[in-house]
Amino acid sequence: QLQLVESGGGLVQPGGSLRLSCAVSGFNLDYYGIGWFLQAPGKEREGVTCISSSGARTEYADSVKGRFTISRDNAKKTVYLQMNALKPEDTAVYYCAAVTTRKSTAYTTLAPSSYIYWGQGTQVTVSS
Repeated sequence: QLQLVESGGGLVQPGGSLRLSCAVSGFNLDYYGIGWFLQAPGKEREGVTCISSSGARTEYADSVKGRFTISRDNAKKTVYLQMNALKPEDTAVYYCAAVTTRKSTAYTTLAPSSYIYWGQGTQVTVSS
């Protein structure tokens, strides 16, 4: 059974930080790139950041560069999203997702349609 479960969301003040976790089970994470996506009410899902199966390459949306950092620990089957300097416009449901790749490649994509397995999402609210 393949499963991704997000956690770590919540309410935070502008300028604050959160660390989201994506726990993966049921498959070998070495063969999957992982992405984080957000969806605000009434808007389409969009890519935030992603990391290749090897962890050697990352990609970030322009809106989060310098503020967010993605990382992975394949042995622990967990991917993280460190979110710093949060802004009210970051408010959304955040999802992690997996895309199949060759083992230990540098392939990344922020296109939601490329991803096969999705978590249930975790709410992030940035407000004073």
